[in-house]
Amino acid sequence: MNKLFTIAKNTFIETLRQPVYFVIIIGALFLFAISPSLTMYTMDDDNKLLREIGLSTLFITSLFIAIFSASGAVAEEIEDKTILTVLSKPVQRPIFILAKFFGVALAVALAHYICTIALLMAIRHGCIETVSDPVDWTVVLTATVIVVLTLLLTTFLNYAYDWKFSSTVVVLFAIFCTLGIIFLSFIDRQWQFNPSNNRINSLDIFGSVLLFMASLIIVALAVALSSRFNIVVTLSACIGIFLLGLISDYAFGRFADTHLWAKIGRFLVPNLQIFWISDAIYEGSTVPLKYIAISAMYAVLYTTGIILAAISLFQRRQVG
Repeated sequence: MNKLFTIAKNTFIETLRQPVYFVIIIGALFLFAISPSLTMYTMDDDNKLLREIGLSTLFITSLFIAIFSASGAVAEEIEDKTILTVLSKPVQRPIFILAKFFGVALAVALAHYICTIALLMAIRHGCIETVSDPVDWTVVLTATVIVVLTLLLTTFLNYAYDWKFSSTVVVLFAIFCTLGIIFLSFIDRQWQFNPSNNRINSLDIFGSVLLFMASLIIVALAVALSSRFNIVVTLSACIGIFLLGLISDYAFGRFADTHLWAKIGRFLVPNLQIFWISDAIYEGSTVPLKYIAISAMYAVLYTTGIILAAISLFQRRQVG
């Protein structure tokens, strides 16, 4: 367990220090910031489109972070031969794969958490449909304070103690975002204490939780593929399986009763549609906790199966 924890912690820290990790999060935050001004082109409730686009951005962000982080954590170590140092300790190969998965999953969880808070802030602000629509200055000023404090404190820590800028800014941003969303949970648009009018919907939080479960499947898949292939193959395969998973019922489900290939495809490709709640958003329905529990069980079982396959694939991999 000590080896597992040590490798997972180092993987988590190394992932946070990767420039691509920082860039993807910044890009996602920028999209969340401008989304209230871009989701005004529906004939119905524009805020529903705002929520759906926000969840889509959240899902894609976790997807690319999982792929690039897993590739950097496993494939690059194999190519650079640095894995020989780890396996010569000795560290059992199953422990190595498990530790890499947990380290990357924790990094994805941190990014997912930050983007979820940004999504909740965007939804709290609401869609700007006309020029006369009021701006939620509580959200704007809170976000501004979070960014300014994060940059100032990160700059100080980087200059005074030589802390890594990219990883420090992500961690501090997560801390200040937590304080910011707590503040917005109690303060309304008029800067009054009014928790009942914070416009934070439990459906959006449930949607984020479900998408994180799907992200864990992608993390496991990326770790499994990167244990055998380079980043290009891993990226292509993960995106392909991701797209197939989003249309699993259409691509395999309708043929599963009559065709063997559809049964096999439905079994092998994870059904990511169950983690997507677009219908609930547009119909205004709720997501029961029972559904979340069943989805969590599905995600855990599928992730476990992929990790076991990854251990099997890596067991005979030549790394010397």
